[in-house]
Amino acid sequence: MKPMKKVFLSILILTAAVLICCGCSVSKDQSSSTESASISSVDDLSGKRIGVQLGTTGDLYCTDYEKDGSGTVVERYNKGADAIQALRQGKIDCVVIDEQPAIKFVEQNDGIRILDEEFTNEDYAFVLSKDNTTLLDQINQALDELKADGTIDNIEKNWVGAESELGKYPYEKKDIDRSNGTITIGTNAEFPPYESYSDGQIVGIDIDIMQAVCDKLGMDLQIEDMAFDSIITAVTSGKVDVGASGFTITEERKKNVNFTDSYTTSKQVIIVKDTSVQNSRLSFVDKLKQSFIDNDNYQYLLKGLGNTLLITFFAVIIGILIGFLIAIVRTSHDRNGSLPLLNGICRLYLTIIRGTPVMVQLLIIYYVILANINTSKILVAVVAFGLNSAAYVAEIVRSGIMAVDIGQFEAGRSLGLNYNQTMRSIILPQAVKNILPALCNEFISLLKETSISGYIGLMDLTKGGDIIRSTTFQAMIPLISVAIIYLVMVVGLSQIVGILERKLRNNER
Repeated sequence: MKPMKKVFLSILILTAAVLICCGCSVSKDQSSSTESASISSVDDLSGKRIGVQLGTTGDLYCTDYEKDGSGTVVERYNKGADAIQALRQGKIDCVVIDEQPAIKFVEQNDGIRILDEEFTNEDYAFVLSKDNTTLLDQINQALDELKADGTIDNIEKNWVGAESELGKYPYEKKDIDRSNGTITIGTNAEFPPYESYSDGQIVGIDIDIMQAVCDKLGMDLQIEDMAFDSIITAVTSGKVDVGASGFTITEERKKNVNFTDSYTTSKQVIIVKDTSVQNSRLSFVDKLKQSFIDNDNYQYLLKGLGNTLLITFFAVIIGILIGFLIAIVRTSHDRNGSLPLLNGICRLYLTIIRGTPVMVQLLIIYYVILANINTSKILVAVVAFGLNSAAYVAEIVRSGIMAVDIGQFEAGRSLGLNYNQTMRSIILPQAVKNILPALCNEFISLLKETSISGYIGLMDLTKGGDIIRSTTFQAMIPLISVAIIYLVMVVGLSQIVGILERKLRNNER
């Protein structure tokens, strides 16, 4: 059996073993009791482990408990679904979250319940930037009309009404002239019933209300999915026009954004484990079906994988082109002292890029440098990862060139070649043999680094797995599946690198 086949066979065997273990063993944490049963009211929160979604009002309100000296720990999660999973696994004692998402979470997860006592009341509104007062007035007028004609009431009944009302009042997009432009909203599509994924589309109360607003204003609606704590930043930077994700009106937020008139009221509630309920256990086959087959969830992985490969491919091209140019400038300066200004610029670039995390660079490019430019998120990711990779490619290439014996330069000059000709005909061909394995390893690292693309709301492979995890509350299978896909790609690329290395060694003999 060929080595490559052996590797992939090993991966398949490992995958099967892991998945079978996941399917045959229900987490002991999920079935075990925790001290959350001792939480029966708001007064019992002191000294407990409280889960919240990062950037929400639950996060804001629970911060005070950290300062009361009782040993309270607030665990902040990027998604409410992650907090619920942590609660079921016994990692925290309770979750403080908005009422309607809490109801959905309890419906979809056995062994948890909502306390009768509410945590606090709050008003929901949409958020806009401080300087977008014209659109603010237009949306407020539209909201007034939608309240008056009962549209908002019907939308809420359709999603959170009585059992006889659920699904009976779907909002239908109007067939009207939309020449007045486009409203782009930023949302976090992991907050049901206000916004969530269904059949590959973002749906929910906030989405229907904003569509109704756009119908009133004669405008198109464009939806951007992103992390909740990034929405206000996207609004203030101009990346989106409106933030629509169950935003509570608070004085702290008013310092940075404007709020529309409130369109509904809600409350924060406390979710705890219900030890009186025995968790139901899905079979391994049912878990697989729920994770990938139901609602065509596999499409999230396919779309994410396509975007991941696309970003990696073009980022590699940018990294090679810019990296080689920087390496040439740096080696030219090191060899003969030429191009001092360009060398200084290149050194500054390398210092900044190699000295800061790639995630920070991605966010700066999207929210700061390109804040006022409406461009594709894929293009933003390609540029960010390409520029980051170029810094490392440059140093790899430079070290490879410098490793070539100085006598090779002298040999080229003795043949009548100038510096550029010597580099192109003698030095670079030798350097490539030295740097090719390191370059390939850099591109493998780049492939894995693209997993942070979801921070700007881009659907990459990891984001696709997160969506499945948030909608099914099955953490193990989606996460392991994503890991396996990355593993297969990396192993495949590593095998290619190994083949290239062997061919290079054979050519040297």
